[in-house]
Parts: sequence; structure tokens; C-alpha cells
Amino acid sequence: MGALFGTKASAGTTATSNKGGGGSAQSSSTAGTTGGTASGGAVDVSEVLEKEVVAKNQKLNWRTSIVDLMKALDLDSSLAARKELAKELNYTGSTDDTATMNMWLHKQVMAKLAANGGKVPDDLKN
Repeated sequence: MGALFGTKASAGTTATSNKGGGGSAQSSSTAGTTGGTASGGAVDVSEVLEKEVVAKNQKLNWRTSIVDLMKALDLDSSLAARKELAKELNYTGSTDDTATMNMWLHKQVMAKLAANGGKVPDDLKN
């Protein structure tokens, strides 16, 4: 999932994230590579993700769904990949409670994007 945040951790994660037939994390998964720069040099996360969704010609609700967010970024959104992401982000809850885990993951991903310089919409910050 490091590819999601533009870190070097993506090399190890990309290989494992693609198990299960998901998309490649290398196509356009880092928000900074697809445009959408907001004032001050921050990447406009909303703009980048909206462009990705349009390009996929699918109805993806990335604003509330971690699965759709991962699909928009061409990342493996399988349960195994989400459990792996939860582990990487130090999730302490039960990964068997997928609804709770998914909501937590979405919040954490938005927080990480903001922490890494992304301009995240106010309604998605918490």
C-alpha cells in the first residue's frame, strides 16, 4: 500500500497486493503522478480520484468505500489485500468485522493522504 502514499514501501506491497487477480498498483496509484495540484503544491486528492473514476467508466464511490477507493487507484481491493493494509496501518480491531475494518481503513487512508501532502476534502478528514 506504500504506492498509495507515495512511499518506498510500495515495492514489497505491490507484489503481494496483486494476488487474487486485482489491478496493478503501478499504473496510476500515486496521487502525485496523475495531476491535480492544489494551491501550495498539495495534490488535490478529490480531483485526482474523480479523474481516475471517470477513466474507469465505473460507478465507484471512493468517498465512502475503501473498496471503491482501491479500485479507483488500480489496487487489489480483495479482502486479503484489505486485511494486509489493516495490518500495515496497525489496525487493532478484528479483521473478521469487515464493515468496521473497512470504515477504519478509509479514514486512515484519507488521513495518510493528507499527512503526505494531499489536499483531502474537509468532509473526509474525520
